Amino acid sequence: MAAPDLHALANPLRFQRFATVLTPWLLLPGLGLLGIGLWRGLFLAPPDYLQGDMVRIMYVHVPAAWFALGGYLGMAIAALSALVWKHPLAALSVRAIAPVGAMFAAICLITGSIWGKPSWGTWWVWDGRLTSMLVLFLLYLGVIALIHLHEDRARGLKMAGFLAIVGTINLPIIKFSVEWWNTLHQPASIRVSGSSIHPEMLAPLMLSALGFLLLFAALVLIRMRTLIAEQRLDMRALRRAARAG
Repeated sequence: MAAPDLHALANPLRFQRFATVLTPWLLLPGLGLLGIGLWRGLFLAPPDYLQGDMVRIMYVHVPAAWFALGGYLGMAIAALSALVWKHPLAALSVRAIAPVGAMFAAICLITGSIWGKPSWGTWWVWDGRLTSMLVLFLLYLGVIALIHLHEDRARGLKMAGFLAIVGTINLPIIKFSVEWWNTLHQPASIRVSGSSIHPEMLAPLMLSALGFLLLFAALVLIRMRTLIAEQRLDMRALRRAARAG
């Protein structure tokens, strides 16, 4: 598949056609890689020497956390593009990413709570990492609420964009909370300098993470296609109403 002209993709209809072609190339491999990664992680990877089989929730929890953060950063960049450069697809990107990112943040919180119960003896603690991750989920919900609850859609999108941009302050807090404060959450096991995870556990984690990434991208494209279609229907309805008037 030839590389797309990015300027041409600024046209919503051209983008919709491109996204229609690209979506299955992301969705199907994403589901396949996720399935292989989870199968290897749940049934073939060795148990942890301390946590035993409970560590297997890592293959869902960790990628969900990564892409909840990455999705929020992408949403903030799209919001900045919409506010500063008035990119025609930027506001749509904010609307498309917000619910997908919120879903990934929810998965992270739920699986983390399940993991925390046997590890810490409780479902929830007001730990720096957990609390800042909860704030991320609430920021996602705040963006969604501002988009849909404001009577003036354009003003609601603008306010949601400001919240998305300001909310990026929370991203380094999530990242470095385990180093800045005394926290129950374990430090990062994967760093630029290397990984402390056993290779037989790292391989399925990376497969699962790649699957989550492709799935995230596919869901965002599906959302954007839906939003563009809704815009076209709204414009047709307005034109019909104008002709009828």
